[in-house]
Amino acid sequence: MLPTYRTIKADSLHETEIKKSRFICHLKRVETEDEAKAFIQAIKKEHWKATHNCSAFTLGERQEIQRTSDDGEPSGTAGVPMLEVLKKNELINVCAVVTRYFGGIKLGAGGLIRAYAGAVADGVKKTGIVEGRLQQAIAVTLAYPLWGKLEQFIETSQIALQDTQYTDQVTAICMIDKNQSETFKAQVTDLLNGQVTFKKGDTRYVEHVIEAPE
Repeated sequence: MLPTYRTIKADSLHETEIKKSRFICHLKRVETEDEAKAFIQAIKKEHWKATHNCSAFTLGERQEIQRTSDDGEPSGTAGVPMLEVLKKNELINVCAVVTRYFGGIKLGAGGLIRAYAGAVADGVKKTGIVEGRLQQAIAVTLAYPLWGKLEQFIETSQIALQDTQYTDQVTAICMIDKNQSETFKAQVTDLLNGQVTFKKGDTRYVEHVIEAPE
């Protein structure tokens, strides 16, 4: 498992107009090639009157699967430029479909490349980017008088607090980057002079916004 990955924050739709042609960018998170193909077909069905429905998607932890389609546009002017935007942003498991309604003015090869790449780039900016980090849940149990000190440490260190349980003691469930778990435990032990116990929980990816939607 990778320590981190990047993908879009959410599925989205963004439209722009260039020389009277409408370019509608649909972005969707996908897990399989079949899911990506089904999404492309759904957009084609929805926009069956459109001049073109060009597509690109990347799948896999290291973008192992990459597919593009110019859907009738001159070869290399749509799908590949769209894919390059996804690759430049290091996004995985994302499918982009750009629907074009021709406005009567030809853009030329360079204009098409800029239009399709720009549609995806704008779409990514509008939806935002998240980074998934492989993190481990660590339950930190301590006495009530020490809770304020730990709470301040959690806030200043920007640690994700999953849950706080109040019984005869306080237990804070913290999400820590997998490769930082031992460092975290050492820091908390030092902070609280050893008056604390830890219990490791499950490990999973937790997504954090690294580029907020514009």
